[in-house]
Amino acid sequence: MTAQSDNTPTPSAKDEEPTRALAPADAHSPTLRPGPTEGHVPDDRTAGPDSEYSATVLDSHWIQRPETDHTLVEPVPASASPTRPDRVEGSVLRFGPGVTAAVAHRTVPALAATSSAPAPSGRRRLRKNALPALLVVAVLVLLAWQRFGQPVAVTQVAVTARPTALGCDGTADIVGLVTTNGRPGTLSYRWVRSDGTASGVLHEVLARGERHARLHLRWTYQGPGHRAARAELRILSPGHRVTAARFSYDCP
Repeated sequence: MTAQSDNTPTPSAKDEEPTRALAPADAHSPTLRPGPTEGHVPDDRTAGPDSEYSATVLDSHWIQRPETDHTLVEPVPASASPTRPDRVEGSVLRFGPGVTAAVAHRTVPALAATSSAPAPSGRRRLRKNALPALLVVAVLVLLAWQRFGQPVAVTQVAVTARPTALGCDGTADIVGLVTTNGRPGTLSYRWVRSDGTASGVLHEVLARGERHARLHLRWTYQGPGHRAARAELRILSPGHRVTAARFSYDCP
């Protein structure tokens, strides 16, 4: 588009300059932009035919754009070796920055909830197994008490004299048979005779499993005479029992 003044004569066809084709701009050549000269303002009244200018619209291929980067990027092979870890401690491999604070705070409640979850089943299992365990313990305690804790006890006492008829200068053997519960312990007893004499306190030690104890008293008569004799066995401990046996002495 050409701007002309009304007072300027129209140039003839011969006065017009021939059209010149511009070569493509080089990438390193500066771009010239037409514009007014610094410090000079064109005057329409003084401007002549040579001072006229025209604005040329450049086609799209004249516009300078950044060159396309044709650098080839090498693709990463599928069988590339894995990234080496930061450090190796024993057999533990650690990659990356490690556990963050948020993950740590989030993991602690999760672990606490996980550890506390089996508690009800554990309590039920404990209650389920508690009764049989208590029964077994009670039976074991009873057996142990019966075997080891129960003291010796006398269940029966019997006294016999042999012979029951004694001749001149004869000796009678009085035997006391004491039956116990088989527990280990000590029997305390005393023999008392009908002639007014008595023995001191005697002791018989019983071993475990020994259920019978035989206690002997020998009584001897001499000279002529007739006697009716009685021997008495007194159990002092455990318990208190009294049993007697009789025999006769006859010497003309």
